[in-house]
Amino acid sequence: MIELARYIALGDSVSIDLYPALDAGDADVAVALERDPDAGRVAPLGAASLLHRNADDRWPEFAGDDLLSRFPGIEFRNLATDGATIGEVFGEQMSQLEETDEPTLVTLTVGGNDLLSAYGGGGRARRSLLDRIENDIADAYDFLLDMLRAKLPAGTFVIATVYDPSDRSGRIPGVYDDAGQLPLDILDRFNKHVRGLGNGTPRTLLADVYAEFLGHGVSAADSDQWYWRRSLIEPNAKGASQVRSVWLETLRRAKVVE
Repeated sequence: MIELARYIALGDSVSIDLYPALDAGDADVAVALERDPDAGRVAPLGAASLLHRNADDRWPEFAGDDLLSRFPGIEFRNLATDGATIGEVFGEQMSQLEETDEPTLVTLTVGGNDLLSAYGGGGRARRSLLDRIENDIADAYDFLLDMLRAKLPAGTFVIATVYDPSDRSGRIPGVYDDAGQLPLDILDRFNKHVRGLGNGTPRTLLADVYAEFLGHGVSAADSDQWYWRRSLIEPNAKGASQVRSVWLETLRRAKVVE
């Protein structure tokens, strides 16, 4: 088992505390009104926070099943931001990441916002344009992962597939409602690319969040949904815990944790 010194979370809102805390009613009123984590207190209930230190009062079944319990004193930095694209991870989050030879765990949740931008044209977008956009997103993802691996030569990288709140229907209420059915084949090809990287790149592990979340979106009863009811592209409190669970299982399979 690797003796991890640091844990860094990179990416988008799948990794942040804001929406799980709002779902749980555990954030200051100003935060709820503005959806701005800098407006006040936000409980550490996002996937990355839970992976680092479990919220034992809310998720007692995960007590002791976190990084801090296994690696006392492990440093934690959550650099993920709401709405981040691959370019923003590279341009804004990577600049805050120091090069180090220390054993470092990195989780990466990104690509969903890039795909949503591509979806903006819906069925009206030319297939050739969508195909080029998907290829560009995949290339940018490759470049980001290569830069991370170069910057952290002793790093272990857990990369996540992008979930589908539509549950294969291609329709997410409140997301491009006028654009028609979303082109899920673009999502499928991107996730296939991520799976290939996770299964074939040294020091890189695949967390198949897409597969875990399928069936817990628009097709599910309210009690079984893992997305925030006010914005179905964001994880709710249960969803954040499930992302954390997928990460833990990924780390166990690779014997990074026991």
